[in-house]
Amino acid sequence: MDDLKIRPLLADEEAPMALLLLADPSREAVESYLRRGRCYVGELAGQVVAVCVLIETRPHTVELVNVAVAEEEQGRGIGRRMVLHAIDVARSLGFRSIEVGTGNSSLKQLALYQRCGFRIVGVDLDFFTRHYPEPIYENGILCRDMIRLRLDL
Repeated sequence: MDDLKIRPLLADEEAPMALLLLADPSREAVESYLRRGRCYVGELAGQVVAVCVLIETRPHTVELVNVAVAEEEQGRGIGRRMVLHAIDVARSLGFRSIEVGTGNSSLKQLALYQRCGFRIVGVDLDFFTRHYPEPIYENGILCRDMIRLRLDL
């Protein structure tokens, strides 16, 4: 995966909304954190195939609020590269911890974050049923709870 180029989204560049909506089906939420955060894209052969967004949530803490990889490119380590890039960016900006939240039904994402060094620190019960109008199912499981993970830098 040496040909993956990760770079900040340019100021005059449109965010890859289709990719962002793969990870978060709420356009309103995505637009909100895009305004407040730092967006990075991953490119293969000049095509954007991955995205991640970091937002400062508290002093010394940044949250990885969206990580998405184009469906046809999944399973090739791109998501891991995006997460590790976000960790490096957070560290270089002087943050002391990076957090991420994902659904209880997001089994691959939970495994990915833990492989990247994140640890589960809490559960926000019924987060997705409170904040999303339509039910979300993944892996045959209703996505109800937000699993919160953190990595101290």
